[in-house]
Amino acid sequence: MTDQITLTRPDDWHLHLRDGAMLAAVLPETTRHFARAIIMPNLVPPVVTSADAAAYKARIMDVMPDGADFTPLMTLYLTEETDADDVAAAHASGLISAVKLYPAGATTNSASGVANFDKVRSVLERMAEIGLPLCVHGEVTDADVDIFDREAVFIERVLDPIRRKTPDLRVVMEHITTSDGVDYVKSADHNLAATITTHHLIINRNDILVGGIKPHYYCLPVAKRESHRLALRAAATSGDARFFLGTDSAPHTDPNKLSACGCAGCFTAPNTMAILAHVFEDEGALDRLEGFTSLHGPAFYRLPVNEARITLTKGDPAPQPEKLITAEGEVTVFDPGFDLLWQVGA
Repeated sequence: MTDQITLTRPDDWHLHLRDGAMLAAVLPETTRHFARAIIMPNLVPPVVTSADAAAYKARIMDVMPDGADFTPLMTLYLTEETDADDVAAAHASGLISAVKLYPAGATTNSASGVANFDKVRSVLERMAEIGLPLCVHGEVTDADVDIFDREAVFIERVLDPIRRKTPDLRVVMEHITTSDGVDYVKSADHNLAATITTHHLIINRNDILVGGIKPHYYCLPVAKRESHRLALRAAATSGDARFFLGTDSAPHTDPNKLSACGCAGCFTAPNTMAILAHVFEDEGALDRLEGFTSLHGPAFYRLPVNEARITLTKGDPAPQPEKLITAEGEVTVFDPGFDLLWQVGA
């Protein structure tokens, strides 16, 4: 029986660090285990220009824990006014690693996102020319589309037309939640990949709604049927290099999660690696955990694999922190609903 595994130090290809006091509190939870992370730009106001990205990176570096070996990979928030020249210059300088597409109104702080996709055509064409990836929040926001169908409809109405018009554009479908998303990625032999979150491997929509509403399981895209969760687990543990980890760890204070209009997001940064070891062991795929967490992402982003290693050890259930205390208030850590036997070594 395997009770210890050593992996290339992992990366997180979708992370929310927020800003200010929240940034200072949550950053150490990622730097403890991860070497790099794609940093989401949906602040208020959003990170839309190279100057914004440089300033945000500086704020991250200012609160970096002592001794941390961590690189924030910055992104720009795509708007209908985004300047293609500014994007290209930010990419050429090494400042940014991707551009993020939010359909307007799709999720937290996405009001500045794209409503008319024709208006961003020139930016997407420039990105295709320079090889800069587009990270997409893959949901439509049309009022006539059921929330559980938004991903499938986005693929049909938005993503597939974009990719047909700009076939050289490199696209990451972030936080896929459906078998439709899995199948679409599998249908492409180049320029398309997908991240899968920790929590979408664990919960389905019943976990959010049955027996009373569970606000700390509410996220966007919302968790779907059990059949979709199983499709995600199969994809994540398959060894297919088109799928890799993007936690979408998204901290909100408890009052904001528990309000009448609760915020969407699960805070998984502290315990993701322990949860993933459990999932991959359940699927008989511990030998594929390293690919999902540490190898597939760098390959798609054309970055070197990390040189450092981490070791996970299996033992008795370890106490897990339920809350992270921040200057803005308490943040609840995602509870997978089972004991965590795997732990990352010191």
